[in-house]
Amino acid sequence: MSGVLDLLDRESILAGLTTTARSALSRLEVFQELDSTNAYLQAGARENWLGGAICLAEQQSAGRGRLGRSWITPFGASLALSLLWRFHLPPDALSGLSLATGIAVARTVQRLGVAEVGLKWPNDIWWRERKLGGILLESGSDAGAFYVVAGIGLNVNLPPQTSELIDQPWVDLQEILATSAISRNSLAAMLINELIAVFIQFEQGGFADLTDEWARFDVIIGRKVRLKMLNKAMIGIARGVNATGALLLETASGEINPYVGGEISLRVES
Repeated sequence: MSGVLDLLDRESILAGLTTTARSALSRLEVFQELDSTNAYLQAGARENWLGGAICLAEQQSAGRGRLGRSWITPFGASLALSLLWRFHLPPDALSGLSLATGIAVARTVQRLGVAEVGLKWPNDIWWRERKLGGILLESGSDAGAFYVVAGIGLNVNLPPQTSELIDQPWVDLQEILATSAISRNSLAAMLINELIAVFIQFEQGGFADLTDEWARFDVIIGRKVRLKMLNKAMIGIARGVNATGALLLETASGEINPYVGGEISLRVES
């Protein structure tokens, strides 16, 4: 980890936003520490905050991943960002939104210069079989209006001792790019630009318009995987995703069935 601490700065992030992102942004808040950026925006949503609210934190004391897992966020060493968005669509039209969010992250990382960024269904950002980031979408409604909070955690420059706290192979941008000169403010602005662009696109066409782009980042297609659900497990070959973002799994019998995210855990079989 570099000895120079690159702290997040609200004005620097704002300066890097596109006109589209600026027009969609209702608020941008940066904190030294929060329990969870997602929890903060969920509380705001219940207070009728407008969509387009962004929250970032240098450190999270109770960061969360999918299925109740914790998300490690050392101070100033990663990007912990959440976006509150209010969709003018019924909840069932939002299938595939977590995958769309992954595309926004992958676009950002690729633009930063990471050539081999990949997406592992439904919400992991990978590089050479190691986890670079993750996504957690949470939703709710107030006064009949539906909202989504999209949380992104991206490893930027983690301290070596982080390995003792993470139970899977991981990597950060500093290692991939072999440089400590990664501006987290520029990265945050790039990510916000892509997130807002993707969410606007999703509102207009759903995930169907993004399936081809997902396929370009898909790191499990054609591989043997195990899906673990609440009361059963399935093994098969991943055959990509359909227009709703459901994973297509080919079983030993040759049958191909769709599986939706949520409480499903996926592992690549060796």
